[in-house]
Amino acid sequence: MGGLPWWLLKKKDIRLRECDPYFMERVRIFEREVGRQLAGLTIERGGPIIMVQVENEYGSYGVDKQYISEIRDILCESGFDKVTLFQCDWASNFTLNGLDDLVWTMNFGTGANIDEQFRRLKELRPNAPLMCSEFWSGWFDKWGAHHETRPADDMVAGIDQMLTKGISFSLYMTHGGTSFGHWAGANSPGFAPDVTSYDYDAPISESGLPTEKFWALRRTMVRHAGGRQLPPVPKAPMGTVAVAPFGLDEFAPIRSGINRSIRSRDVKTMEELDMGWGTMIYETTLPAVSPNTTLNINDCDDFARVFVDGVCVGRVERSRNERSILLPPSARGAKLMILVEAMGRINFGRSIKDHKGITQNVTLCCEVDGHEQTNDLKKWTISTVPDTYEAASGALAKGGSAANGEAGYYRGHFDLGKVGDTFINLESFGKGQAYVNGHAIGRFWSIGPQQTLYVPGCWLHKGRNELVVLDVIGPSGAPTVFGSTEPELNKLNVAASVRHNDPADRPDTGARKPVAEVAMNAGNGWQTIAFDKAATGRYLVLECLSTHDGQPLSIAELHLRSAEGNRISREPWRVKCADSENEKGNHNADKTFDLQESTYWQTQRNAEGPHLIMIDLGSEQTVSALDYLPRAEQGAPGSLKDCRIFVF
Repeated sequence: MGGLPWWLLKKKDIRLRECDPYFMERVRIFEREVGRQLAGLTIERGGPIIMVQVENEYGSYGVDKQYISEIRDILCESGFDKVTLFQCDWASNFTLNGLDDLVWTMNFGTGANIDEQFRRLKELRPNAPLMCSEFWSGWFDKWGAHHETRPADDMVAGIDQMLTKGISFSLYMTHGGTSFGHWAGANSPGFAPDVTSYDYDAPISESGLPTEKFWALRRTMVRHAGGRQLPPVPKAPMGTVAVAPFGLDEFAPIRSGINRSIRSRDVKTMEELDMGWGTMIYETTLPAVSPNTTLNINDCDDFARVFVDGVCVGRVERSRNERSILLPPSARGAKLMILVEAMGRINFGRSIKDHKGITQNVTLCCEVDGHEQTNDLKKWTISTVPDTYEAASGALAKGGSAANGEAGYYRGHFDLGKVGDTFINLESFGKGQAYVNGHAIGRFWSIGPQQTLYVPGCWLHKGRNELVVLDVIGPSGAPTVFGSTEPELNKLNVAASVRHNDPADRPDTGARKPVAEVAMNAGNGWQTIAFDKAATGRYLVLECLSTHDGQPLSIAELHLRSAEGNRISREPWRVKCADSENEKGNHNADKTFDLQESTYWQTQRNAEGPHLIMIDLGSEQTVSALDYLPRAEQGAPGSLKDCRIFVF
């Protein structure tokens, strides 16, 4: 949720990161407390804080200089009136909200064209200091995709170039770390939940150890140290330990973790029941269900399993843009149960206002005498299952016996002769949350790519240790767990590819007239293709006939403009078809609208063109132009040359 507290969403009409009176009042309360604790530690007062940032990459959220000004004023009122204040953004949008009295810094990633990133800033402020406030050394992982990496050589080349040119930088990240407990979020458009590990392919690993990328970075820093010797690298305080395989033989069904139940005519969100994260159980009785009846969950945030009379009949995943399943026929009075797990609120962009649970309604749709009939289901019993160790312990205290692969709470114990960091492998379980000695070590999901959860040695004991697992799907057979001395961050267990290459989805462009047929310029930076006249349709198709350098096609971002010339929302966008995607590099077609200019869609090497991407806009739109951004690296590798654009 961009770091904002979930309880703000208890006020349904709140406007986040805007001049909403309720929101701004809470910001002021928070910043005053920040100032009380930290304002005395700025450099002017002899402390280590040399700069304070006003908001974060707001140009990717909106255009509102009044809001940015109010945030600046609140910081000054809170005691940060003497320290240097700055705001960061991207080279493409930093002028949208730039305030004259703030230092402007740029954010960009490994491989970026450094000169291009600062070109506009140098034009506007030729005497200003230059700084990359976030130099992205890696990237975060999402469930169901390969582990993200960025080449060390590219990272140190960018740092070397910046230091040579007198440009300051801050690594994002130097040490990635871990999103313990429920703290991992998700990206958008769409819903791409982050894994627990924030290893980020950073120079210092998740468990705090130097990597090869660290040593490459250190060698670069030595060259710029002016002959001074760098301090020695600290030794790890403790080593790693393996944990022999052990079983989890204690069990309690998931219902044992319920702490509250209410009756309600309509469904309610988690926030309405005063819960920020965890699991909700929605129950009602069904009318008679005929064949070919569809159950629609509008909307399920984020992962649901559907039961009829205690039997699981399907599941709905927000990350796969699913909303419905086909129900089996049943008699009147059958019991419907929908178990919904929250998977983290969206991190970035307008979708950070992300309620959990079922956010609208649940309907049954069927055909009666040739007419479509929809029933809006009512009379719900809604129960909350908190995502806490206390709830898990309380459930297990009630006891129970596990059926094979049943969802619920599992507990087991393991013994250690010595203490050290370890990586608990939970691949035999389905999906959920784990706790070691009372510490929430994070979410797991057998689909990967992360299969181990990091456990710091300081949370372990010599002798007996406890592992508790809440699994909302259920394990495959009798669950067995073990601890490794190395993490497993790149093992996918997915049945199908995440590529968008179903031949049935590919449109026939030969039978359609393009709205534009152009040759694009070479080089970095945004380009706009204006259509001869506004076009109306639900689908955008970009047919790429050639690239400037003959390399695999690469596109960083796409935007469409309305008839009035404004960029339209990309939140409902989905990739319908892409003829080629470099899946192992995570360069899938949805990178063309992921709110990140450093990521990109790339076709596979040696894949024959022309190449095509088809985007479902979510609804019919009237559009007048397409904005296109090539890769940020020097020379824009794989940049689009000749293309045709279709809207229908």
